[in-house]
Amino acid sequence: MAPEPQLPLNFGMLLFPGFQALDVFGPLDCLNILSQSHKMNLSIISQTRGSVSTEPPESTGLNVLQSFNQHVLATHSTDDDAPVDVLLIPGGLGLRAPEAELAPYVEYIKKVGPRCQYIITICTGAPLLAKSGVLDGKRATTNKAAWRFTAWGPKTDWIARARWVQDGNIWTAAGVSAGIDVTLAWIGTVYGEETATAVSNRMEYRRATDSTDDPFSALHDCQDVPAQ
Repeated sequence: MAPEPQLPLNFGMLLFPGFQALDVFGPLDCLNILSQSHKMNLSIISQTRGSVSTEPPESTGLNVLQSFNQHVLATHSTDDDAPVDVLLIPGGLGLRAPEAELAPYVEYIKKVGPRCQYIITICTGAPLLAKSGVLDGKRATTNKAAWRFTAWGPKTDWIARARWVQDGNIWTAAGVSAGIDVTLAWIGTVYGEETATAVSNRMEYRRATDSTDDPFSALHDCQDVPAQ
């Protein structure tokens, strides 16, 4: 019998300017509760250390609410090579930035992704992962309101009717709040369903347990996009 995989120790949340708040804080709150019963380390990773804002960069043309944003302190830069067993990648309006501004994040994923024990993406974090090539030959999903971003992963099988998709060690979620459900599903697989239920009860969150429970693919008229 093969030995059970070792529980992950080091978690990394990859942040870019203009990240979606709940993409980050929803999964992190699940993990905050999990960390009360398991040894876990967290790194917040961005291109540079310091403050990272939910405000989209000026280059996106979307920073219209400049007085209403939140900031998170990045503890590590993409050059620091912090140990990461579980990499979490959120989405957000910042991914509308020009290619050159996204390149450091794509290069980081190319470097770190293949050696991670697990990868979890939320919303348009999946297309960013696909842009790195790590999703080539994999099944995945993303935010149905941003389904056009599946073009970033032509070698990925994009599944429309999905709250989340697991393919091996990679878990991809649909839009925003689906990040909580995919994180709880991941916890249930890695730590056990009893633990996942305990976390969701602590959050007083009624989780989706069916990965195909997704009304938003029909709402946005999304269809599967097979790999080319």
